[in-house]
Amino acid sequence: MHLDVLDLRQFYYRTRLGRIAQKAVRDRMLHLWPEAKAQTVVGFGFAVPLLRPYLADARRVIGLMPAEQGVMAWPAGLANVSVLCRESQWPVQTGQADKVVCLHGLETSEDPASVLEECARVLGPGGRAMFVVPNRSGMWARRDATPFGFGRPYSLSQLEAQLKRHNFVPERHAAALFAPPSEKRFWLRSAELTEKMGRRLSNYYAGGVILVEASKQVYAPTRPGLVERVRRPMRILDASPAPRPAAGRSAS
Repeated sequence: MHLDVLDLRQFYYRTRLGRIAQKAVRDRMLHLWPEAKAQTVVGFGFAVPLLRPYLADARRVIGLMPAEQGVMAWPAGLANVSVLCRESQWPVQTGQADKVVCLHGLETSEDPASVLEECARVLGPGGRAMFVVPNRSGMWARRDATPFGFGRPYSLSQLEAQLKRHNFVPERHAAALFAPPSEKRFWLRSAELTEKMGRRLSNYYAGGVILVEASKQVYAPTRPGLVERVRRPMRILDASPAPRPAAGRSAS
C-alpha cells in the first residue's frame, strides 16, 4: 500500500530526520550518477527528493506519483514537473527515459510487476534505472515512524532476482542510512559521520536502504520469414552419376 503524499512531504521536508535521510540517499545516488546532462530523468513513487540535482542540466525531469499515493507540486518555486499517474500506466513515451529513479514506488506497490514493466518500457537504449528500497536486515525497515518502515523490505539477492525476472540486469549496488532512525539529538548530530563510517564498513549489509542500478536487457530483433543460411550445406547428391538412357532406347 502506497503512503500518503502529505506524510511523505512532512517527513522529507519538515523533519530533521527526514532531511538527513534525504541527503544520505541522494549523496549515495550522486556517487553512482553524478550528472544527467541533456538527459531525460523520470522518477516514480516519491523520488522527487532525489531529483533536484538534475534539474539544472537535464533535458527534462519528470516526477511520476501513483494515484494511490497522491501528488504534490514540485519543485517549489519553479515550474511544476510532477504528474499523477497509475502505477501500471505511465504518461511517458516508450524508450524516452535515460534515467529512471524509483523511491517508495516498488516496495509499497500492490503490483510491483507492473511497475517494473512500465520502468522497462519507458527506459531507452543504454538507459539505467535506480531502485531504492528498504533493507530487510536494516534498522529503518523495522521502525514505522519513517517511510522505510512500510511495504516489503528487500535483501539484495531478493531485489536482484526480481529485477532479473523482468529483464533487468543488475549492474552496481550501494547502501545508505547507516545511522539509526532516531530523533535523539546525539544521533542526529552524528548522522553524517556515521554515514561516512558505514560506507567504509559495508556496501549493503548494515545500511537502512539498498540502491541497485540496473540496465534493461535487450534481445536481438528477429525478422519473420527469414531463411536461415546454411554455412556448410550437405552435398549428398554431388557424387551421384549423371542419369543415362535405358538400354534399347536412344536419346531423341
